[in-house]
Amino acid sequence: MKEQENTLYVQMLGGFSMTWNGTRMEADPKGRDSQSVRLLEAIIHSGKKGVRRVQLENILFEEREIDDVAHAMRTAIYNTKKKLEKRGLPKVNYFENRGGEYFWTDQIPVVVDAWEFERLYNEAEEEKDPDVRLRLYLEACEKYTGEFLPLQTSMIWVAQEDRHYRDIFTKCTENAAALLRMNKDYNQLEALGTRASRLQPLNEWEAITMEALIELGREEEARRLYEQTEKYYIDEMGFKPTFSTMNMLQRLSNQMEHQHALLDEIQDALSGSKLDMPGGYVCTYPVFQGVYRMIERMLERGGQSVYLMLCTIVDKRGVPMRESPALDRLSRKLGDALSHSVRRSDAICRYGKGQYLALLMNTTREDCGIVQKRVNYYFLAGTQRAGVEYYVNSVFFTREGDRLKNA
Repeated sequence: MKEQENTLYVQMLGGFSMTWNGTRMEADPKGRDSQSVRLLEAIIHSGKKGVRRVQLENILFEEREIDDVAHAMRTAIYNTKKKLEKRGLPKVNYFENRGGEYFWTDQIPVVVDAWEFERLYNEAEEEKDPDVRLRLYLEACEKYTGEFLPLQTSMIWVAQEDRHYRDIFTKCTENAAALLRMNKDYNQLEALGTRASRLQPLNEWEAITMEALIELGREEEARRLYEQTEKYYIDEMGFKPTFSTMNMLQRLSNQMEHQHALLDEIQDALSGSKLDMPGGYVCTYPVFQGVYRMIERMLERGGQSVYLMLCTIVDKRGVPMRESPALDRLSRKLGDALSHSVRRSDAICRYGKGQYLALLMNTTREDCGIVQKRVNYYFLAGTQRAGVEYYVNSVFFTREGDRLKNA
C-alpha cells in the first residue's frame, strides 16, 4: 500500500514505530520515552472507542504512588505533544478529551497495521469468491509481522490484544492453506508454512511446509525439516512436536522407502535417545497409543504392574481449566513437571489443553502417589491459582478408576 502524505502510519505488530511523510520515528518503549510510547500506543490503537481516563492512568503510571495523578497526566500529554511537534507533525491537539475519554485527533489521519490486518481478515471472511478470499487471506498473513507490541506484553490490555491478533493470524493461515490445497498450489503452501513458522515458533506450522514438500515430491527435504523441528521443540520446550506434525511424518514414512542398510545402522536410527537425558519418554498421542497397545499385549504374559495416570490442571476451586489466558503456559509447566517426576522407562504425552497422560511401568498404586507429590512439587512452585487433579487406572482394570487426593 502506497503511503499518502500527511497521514500517520503506525506499526504495532512486531514492534512499535510511526512514519510521517516518509520519515520513520522510533522510540525506546523501555527508556526515557516509555511514558510517551505507552500513551501513543493506547490512544492511537483505541481508535473511535477511545480510552477511559482511569484506564489511561493505569497504563501510564501502573501501580506507582502518584500524589497528583491529574497533574502527572497533563504533564505526560504535554511532553508527548512536544515530542510529536519536534518530529514534524502539525501543531494540533493530538489527544482530545471527550467526556472523560481520550481520542486521537481527527485532524491527522492515522493508519495502524493491526487495523489493516484485521480489516483484510474480515473482508476475506465475508467474500464469496474463493479466489478473492484466498488473495485477502494471503494479504492479511503478509500484514501480520509478529507479536502485538512485543516489548509491552506485561500490560494486560496488550496481552489481550496480542492473543486476539494471534487467533486471527491462525485462522487466516489455516483458511489460506485450505484454499491452496484445493488449488493444488503447493509452492505457495510451502511459502505460507515457512513464514508462519518464523512468525509463530512452536505452533507446529511446520506441518504445512512438510505437507507441501511431500506433495512436491521433495520427501528428503520434508524429512530433514522434521528432524530440525523435533530438535528445536526439544531444545526450547523439552517436548517433541505433537499431533499435526507427527501425522505429516507418518504420511511421509508411508510414502518413502528406506535404502538397504545394516542392522546396526537401522538400530542406531531407531534408538534416537540419549542416555544422559533425564525424565520420562515424551511422545505424541499417536505414539503413546502405540506404546500403550504394545504394553497391553506384553501384560498378557503377566509379571508386570502398569498404571495409566491422567493429570488435569484445575483452578483454585478444583474445577478443570478449559479456557484461560494462562492455560498454555500452565500446560507447558505441567508437562515439564511430569517429565521430571517419572522414570526414564515411563511414557508421557499431552492429551489436550491442560491434560497429560503418563504410562507408569513396573510400579504400584502407592508409587503413583509418590509421582503425584513430585509433580505437585515442580508444578505448584510459583503457582498460586492452579493445581493438578489426578486419576489412576491399572492397565488391566480400566473400567474402574481411583481418584487420588489432590494436594
